[in-house]
Amino acid sequence: MGSRPIIEYDEQEAYLKIRGGSKMRVVIVGGVAGGMSAATRLRRLSEETEIIVLDKGPYVSFANCALPYYMSGEISQRDSLIVESPAHLKKRFNIDVRPNTEVVDIVPEQHQVTAVHNGQTETLQYDRLILSPGSKAAIPTIGGLAEADNVFTLRSIPDVDKIMADLNKGAKTAAVIGAGSVGLEAVENLTKRGLDTTLIEAGDHILPFMDYEMAAIVSRETAKHGVTLKLKTKVNRIADHFLELSDGTQLQADIVIVAVGVVPDTQLAQKSGIKTGDNGGIIVDDRYRTSADDVYAVGDAILVNQILTGERVSIPLASPANRQGRQVADVIMGENRRNQGGIGTAIVRSFDMAAAATGLNTAQLKQAGIRYQAVHITGQSHAAYYPGGTPLSLKLIFDPQSGELYGAQAVGKASADKRIDVLSVAIKHRMTVFDLPEFELSYAPPFGSAKDPVNMIGYAAENLVEGLSENIQFDEVDAAVKAGAYLVDVRNPKELTRDGRLPNAVNIPLDELRSRLAELPKDRQLIVSCRSGQRSYIAERILKNHGFKVKNLDGAFLTYSAAYPQRIQHSGGK
Repeated sequence: MGSRPIIEYDEQEAYLKIRGGSKMRVVIVGGVAGGMSAATRLRRLSEETEIIVLDKGPYVSFANCALPYYMSGEISQRDSLIVESPAHLKKRFNIDVRPNTEVVDIVPEQHQVTAVHNGQTETLQYDRLILSPGSKAAIPTIGGLAEADNVFTLRSIPDVDKIMADLNKGAKTAAVIGAGSVGLEAVENLTKRGLDTTLIEAGDHILPFMDYEMAAIVSRETAKHGVTLKLKTKVNRIADHFLELSDGTQLQADIVIVAVGVVPDTQLAQKSGIKTGDNGGIIVDDRYRTSADDVYAVGDAILVNQILTGERVSIPLASPANRQGRQVADVIMGENRRNQGGIGTAIVRSFDMAAAATGLNTAQLKQAGIRYQAVHITGQSHAAYYPGGTPLSLKLIFDPQSGELYGAQAVGKASADKRIDVLSVAIKHRMTVFDLPEFELSYAPPFGSAKDPVNMIGYAAENLVEGLSENIQFDEVDAAVKAGAYLVDVRNPKELTRDGRLPNAVNIPLDELRSRLAELPKDRQLIVSCRSGQRSYIAERILKNHGFKVKNLDGAFLTYSAAYPQRIQHSGGK
């Protein structure tokens, strides 16, 4: 049977040893990102290993992230959704790929799996088993949902085929339940197809992986393109192509897409006695080993170490799944690879706007009991003097004493991905705010700025950690003013007329500030604001140097007005 070695892990020495043995058979349950990455890496490392991939769906290697864009025609060809076919995988990699084959039982003690294909049952022996079952759409409890003929999820090619069939019958209205990444992508593409689309979200903001004020910028962009947003709203019942909502209204929808998130698809693992966590995710060690001997797991179905909190979490994203598939193949073949954990980095597009985030948001930090501070800046996608630049809103979250980086979020029409990718590397490698000004980032006017937003937000955070500046957040300022703080807006009068006024703010333009110090009370807390925060920081330093107690409204008018547009006072009472 050949001489391919079998792998043994020596806990005491903490490295993998190779010992001789018979030819190895690796069975992989589930394809797509994790499973197929493992299979192809295994083959590149060994020509002798027998590799069998069993997938219950018809497509073992497809681009599920592309599905929303196929609905609108932005991806025009259905074949583009299919990355690899079983025939090609057999020809190029000599991998035995079996679609439409569901594994119904695993007996770890006997190293056996039982699979069903076209009604026929087969038992397979394995030397190593890799579980890559992925995740499945979470289904909310809604009256009438199970009986409705117009409700769909969006996880697979058969899912999108069903949606396209309804769309091609002339659907005119759509509702999307859930405002995460998939929900937002579905809304965009249904709208582009010409449907009157409503987005329904139970929470107080879209994109739960982002903070309220950053997501609010994306909400504004989404609504601008004709989408009806219903936040803090649930669907109580679905009947006759109508949705009964928790706000008492009824909504007609020819098509309903449920996109309230995903859950690990791990019933098979649980049935087999493999240990799972509270949310059903498979528990693995840093070499992807499960609680069963010679059984490994990767992808959306597993729990990984959240580097910043040390907790086991689910990070159902394509990039980690691909990396994990490659690494588990290395582990099986004797390479000293470890799952280093993750921080979660994601990006989504809504029409002309991109929203990206990495690391922890403020809700996660509060839940973990971690003290933090945040700073917002508004930069430009490239040099302001070069044509075509667009605003970029950037938020950084960090330890207020050490400056260790915890998270970052970016929203803009261009370059949000670039800045978040840089910051994700910094966060994963446990850098601090003091490292960011030192980053040497590529610059030419069409591409960036000599003072890149990453550098600039590092400077701003550095000032906070070192005590040169104190800030107050958008959601704290109203209470502070009610408690006696004095709000000073240092924008120019024309800006106030054009953009609106902050409630209860006194206007003293920055260039007049030094000559009007006598108008300001020294016995009260001053809060200074401008448009983005840069001029108000200058005002803060002027006032502090003259003995005033001052805080800078973080993110200034732009952040406050994005979060609370209804509170902005416009000329003529509008």
